[in-house]
Amino acid sequence: MGKPTTAATAVINAGSAVSQRDERIGFLLVFLSALFWSFGGAIARFIDADDSWTVVFWRSIWAAAFLLGFMLWRDGLRGTLNLFRGMGLPGLAVALCFATASTSFVVALAYTTVANILLMQAGVPLIAALIAWLLFRETVALPTWAAIAAVIAGVAIMVSESFTGDVSPVGDGLALLIAIAFSIATVITRRFAHVRMTPATCLGTVFAALFAASQTETFATSQRDMAFLFAFGAVNLGLGLACFASGARLIPAAFAALLGTLETVLGPVWVWLIHSEVPSARTVLGGSVVFVALLIHIGLEFKRQSRPAKPGVTGMPSPN
Repeated sequence: MGKPTTAATAVINAGSAVSQRDERIGFLLVFLSALFWSFGGAIARFIDADDSWTVVFWRSIWAAAFLLGFMLWRDGLRGTLNLFRGMGLPGLAVALCFATASTSFVVALAYTTVANILLMQAGVPLIAALIAWLLFRETVALPTWAAIAAVIAGVAIMVSESFTGDVSPVGDGLALLIAIAFSIATVITRRFAHVRMTPATCLGTVFAALFAASQTETFATSQRDMAFLFAFGAVNLGLGLACFASGARLIPAAFAALLGTLETVLGPVWVWLIHSEVPSARTVLGGSVVFVALLIHIGLEFKRQSRPAKPGVTGMPSPN
């Protein structure tokens, strides 16, 4: 559900400050979320189930079970219940966004190529920055725009060989929906940084499972497929969501989304290593552009950590 530190004293919602240590933790957690999400394409290739809604249902069930277990372990029963009560409308909005993105990712695979989906998701940083600017008047630094442009250009190079002219508009529409939903979730998570969003992502997987249950013709699947569906749900989606929800609230929305594009870069690498699909020269070139842009920008952000940031300034998400 596919695409994410800034100055040590970056000011967030309600004027509270994020410490340098918390920002570094946020950076690491969002990076890990992108890493876990990047395995989605490789895992999906192992699943033989014909019905996409069956895949959505079991993936969501395993993700919900993981996230609920994670919260019970971390916060206890009473704390978990309090988190669900306290997430409010922002949490509900994020839940709907994640449900939409995760469902659309699986269904879109039946209509279009993974390359098309990933290219659409590469637009998440730009969409997130625009939403934050339009709704909250957050300014985006010029280096951030340059990094976003470089990332989009790099991903475009990576997938440019995959366009054949006969791509389904349904698939492209779903891919665009993923980008928009994830962008909105990124901005809301950052804007309401005082709200714990892990219960929201858990609720989102429940929403996805309920909707898939109303669409699927069968819940039956082989033991082999169930093992991969567990990995697809608990590790790829659940663990990725837990890391993202915990880390994205500590760093600016555009930066969280920019880091999330690592999913687009790493995804083809895992497919190459696991399924022996050798990436093309354009994939290597585009991936190099993305990595260089990320490394340069991350280096600049760490350099700025010793200087206070202006309130409301966005420094610097598919799930899929």
